[in-house]
Amino acid sequence: MTLARRIIPCLDTDGSRVVKGVQFVNLRDAGDPAELAARYNREGADELVVLDITASRDHRPTFLETIQRVAEQLAVPLTAGGGIGAVEEGRVVLRAGADKITVNTAAVHRPELIAELSAEFGAQAIVLAIDARRGADRWEVFVRGGRDSTGRDAVAWAQEGVARGAGEILLTSMDRDGTRSGFDCALTAAVSGAVSVPVIASGGADTVQDFLAVLTEGHADAALAASIFHDHLCGMSELKRFLRARGVSVRLPA
Repeated sequence: MTLARRIIPCLDTDGSRVVKGVQFVNLRDAGDPAELAARYNREGADELVVLDITASRDHRPTFLETIQRVAEQLAVPLTAGGGIGAVEEGRVVLRAGADKITVNTAAVHRPELIAELSAEFGAQAIVLAIDARRGADRWEVFVRGGRDSTGRDAVAWAQEGVARGAGEILLTSMDRDGTRSGFDCALTAAVSGAVSVPVIASGGADTVQDFLAVLTEGHADAALAASIFHDHLCGMSELKRFLRARGVSVRLPA
């Protein structure tokens, strides 16, 4: 049986408001998180991701309130993260209403964190977020909101993350993020082929054809996007019916 592919809107927040940029910079206000969550829940999103992209301690109480407000609007799974660096911080985010937590920078600096979180909450609740940029002969992992290069190979890091207990990979192409130039299918296929857990493709969505490409050529288990949904450039029902008509298994809105 083929599992249904998932379509996932993403809410990048500065703690209290949704923001969107291009290649992680030039952020603009994109709306209220709870209002957008309610809209996507009505339209048939399969899941929702909320990320505190500033991930500062000053924003943590505000972000927890945002998670609670968003979770109240949803009948689908919620993944949340940003700045989680310890088991207790993960616990707080889950208690606020998230079903899964995502880790990125802290896991790169201390990979043992993945195993600690997985042992405490289960692999199904741990999403390893990877921000990758194409280099000469590989994709390199970046952290701190795309500001710092790590020198790590993205495919190898995905494999290590899964071995340490991550149950899912959220893979963002920094080259494509916010550019509306299409997903990086080569990057997604490379990671999908190297790990045994679901891979969520992110970065570059513009048209329904882009989603079709990354779910077929890129072998992604899910596709995540922000701008095209926030700005009403692509409807959830329209997208899913397009995919279903081309043989991609998706859950259609009621």
